[in-house]
Amino acid sequence: MAIDIGISDKDRAKIAEALSKMLADSYILYLKTHNFHWNVTGPMFQTLHLMFMQQYTELWNALDLIAERIRALGHPAPGSYKRYATLSTIKEEDGVPAATDMIRQLVAGQEAVARTARAAFKVADAANDQPTADLLTQRMEVHEKNAWMLRVLLEDDTAAKPKKGRK
Repeated sequence: MAIDIGISDKDRAKIAEALSKMLADSYILYLKTHNFHWNVTGPMFQTLHLMFMQQYTELWNALDLIAERIRALGHPAPGSYKRYATLSTIKEEDGVPAATDMIRQLVAGQEAVARTARAAFKVADAANDQPTADLLTQRMEVHEKNAWMLRVLLEDDTAAKPKKGRK
């Protein structure tokens, strides 16, 4: 049965393509975050282990929302590692980096997903697709907040303290 939701076939295809990139970035970031949750070590273990779990759980739940929106637009959602690797802007991690390098990679990953969402938003907005725009707005908010929360873990505490001898 034909889809008649007020968005042209051509626009629905463009939106689905943009959302497929969003899904791929989100899935690769999910996988990376879960990997780091399992393998983090060091003095920040407890904090990072819990933070990474919260973030990968949130990502896992978002995957379904993104894929279902692609399906609602009448297109198949990508669902293989091979396809995600071609669509994603985020590189997988094969090794086990140090905790601070994990944080840096996850900041970069969160920011990459936010950029992908922002690009997809432009496509959805141009097609007057409010449900997709709403989904993407929510995703941008989550990823920008996660990037900030990770980024502050890399700040040097001494930078905020006044130097001795200075007034």
